[in-house]
Order: sequence, then C-alpha cells, then structure tokens
Amino acid sequence: MTKQNNFSKLDKYMNLDKSGPTDLQWHSPSSNIFRITGFPWYEQDKKYRRLPVAPRFKIPEPVNILADCTAGGQISFQTDSTHISIRAEVSGKANMNHMPATGQCGFDLYVGLPCAQRFHNVTKFALSASSYEVLLFDHPEKVMRNFTINFPLYTGVKELYIGLDPDANNAPPLPWDEDGKIVIYGTSITQGGCASRPGMAFTNILSRLLNVEVINLGFSGNGRGEPEVIELMADIPSPKLLILDYHANAAGKLKQTLPVAMQILRKRHPEVPILMVSRIAYAKDATHPTSIATREEGHDIYTRVLEQMQSAGDSEVFFVDGTNLLGSDYDECTVDGVHPSDLGFMRIARGLEPEILKIMEKKR
Repeated sequence: MTKQNNFSKLDKYMNLDKSGPTDLQWHSPSSNIFRITGFPWYEQDKKYRRLPVAPRFKIPEPVNILADCTAGGQISFQTDSTHISIRAEVSGKANMNHMPATGQCGFDLYVGLPCAQRFHNVTKFALSASSYEVLLFDHPEKVMRNFTINFPLYTGVKELYIGLDPDANNAPPLPWDEDGKIVIYGTSITQGGCASRPGMAFTNILSRLLNVEVINLGFSGNGRGEPEVIELMADIPSPKLLILDYHANAAGKLKQTLPVAMQILRKRHPEVPILMVSRIAYAKDATHPTSIATREEGHDIYTRVLEQMQSAGDSEVFFVDGTNLLGSDYDECTVDGVHPSDLGFMRIARGLEPEILKIMEKKR
C-alpha cells in the first residue's frame, strides 16, 4: 500500500494557521467601526446574503440557494491592532473537486491605502471544519492601517467575529473613490469559480483597482437572465454601472432574455450606464467548431441589441467582447477549460478596468 505523505510535517508553510492571542477582543461586523459591503439587503435582513430573504418576486430555487453564498462581500476598517483574527461559522464544509477550500469557504485579508491594497493572508483550516478561528495578521508595529476582508465565494456565513487587540484604536475605513455601486449579474465565473481565494474573484479585483463598491450577483450555473432576478438587480439603490455577464449560462435563450433584461434595467434606471459582456474564450474553442459557433452567436446577439438601443438614442449602453479578455493563451487561464484560475481572473479584471473607467469618466 502506497504511503501518503503528510506535507504539513515536511513544510511548515503547509501547516494550518494558528488561532492567535487568547486575549483578543471580539467585534461583530455590525459595529460602527466596520463597513460591510456586497450585501445590498443587509440593513433590512441582517444576513450575509446577496438577495433579500423574502424577494418580492418568486425566484428560481437554485438562485435562492446560491444567494446565500457570500461572493463579493467585504468588511473594511482601520486599526492599529498588531493582531487580526477571524472567528467564523460557515454553512458548509469544503467539498469542491476543482476549487481550493480557501476560495470556497475561506476569507482573505488585504492591507493598504485605497487602490493600492496588497494581499496579506488567507484563512487555512481543516477541510472537515465548518467553523474555525484563524490569525490573519501578526505584526510587531502598532500603526494605523487600512484593511479589507473578503468573504468566501461558495458558501454562506452564519456567524463572523473580528478579533483585535483589546487596546487597539479602531476606525471606519478610508472612503470609496466613487459614489454608488457597480452591480454585476452573471454566472459561476462572476461568482468566483474557481479562484484560489476570495480576493482573486474578478469582482473583488475590480473593487480594489477602482476603490468602488462592487455587488456580485453571479449565480453558478443559474445566471440565466430571468426577469424576476433582473428586477431584483434593479432594486439595488445607487447603481453607478450595471453589468450583464450571463452569456455562458444563457443556454440558447440569450436572444429572448437579453432584450427583456435591458428593457427592465433601462426602465428602472433611465440614465445609468449598462455594460454587456460576452463570454470568455473556453479551452474547447481552440479545437471545437461548435464551441466557437456558440460563442460567436452570443457575440452577434449582443452587438444587435447594442445597435438597436444606440439607434433608438440610448448613448449609455456599451459592449465588451469577452473573447479577448484572457489573451491569446486563453487555454492556460482556466482550471478546467471554463472557470478561470487566478491568472484568468486578473486578466478579466484588467481587461474590464479601462472600459469601466471610460464609462464612469463619461458620466462625471
């Protein structure tokens, strides 16, 4: 029988994170020193959830379940604490076969000034655990710093506490550079599958790059453009930009659902820019003509809708061809031929960034 190595004994950096000092003061994220974003109905429902607990429209049950996944959720704050720990209970254990537990069920921590935050640490925990306590920051210098904690991408969060030094000076985070929210509706790729950790989902990368709140409405396998879900998207207050990125899940119905979705968003938000994004290139596109044909069909639908709306006088509708976002070596940018790796997500974010900046600059 082959012996299985215990790599944590061979490499100290493979060990689970320690829990930190025992005298930390534990804070609820609802405290006024923290800014909770990514959950538009949090003030109403007091839950880390991306759609309302009781939607005013009947929505598909898979969407209702996936809305409990906390993708795009963030907690931001300033502190001079020399330690920061997370104590969390999540709704399920890590169980995905192509996505790391750190991305599915973990939190990660960024530190620094807006638009220049750097990754610092990620929660590492036993795969069998649905609750854990992890030390994310341990520093000898007591200096005021600006932090962001990103929520898990593919699980819910039942309870969360932030552990700080008892004598720490704490304050709300530095402000956003932009008022309003970028709201992105889409698929598993939008939700963050299969990033290695939450901060590498492209919606979180965009939030960091632009220092703006980004609402992640990606529903894995179920971002299909249902009118009821689009209506809820339109309910989110103060949108600065609305992005439709659900081509990959449209299942041949993009031609029917896209005009309706655009009509709903434009009726509810007559002057808010809307950006449509077609799907990224899949690995199969290199060899499968049918895969290419499906991608190009979606591209043609987007461009027709764009032309129709612009011809009708709507100058605030835009389109990005997702084919080019991953670059010429697109086949090297995914985990499984479809879902991006961290490299793929960074390329998506970097590809969308100038287009979004151009749109927002136009509105200033």
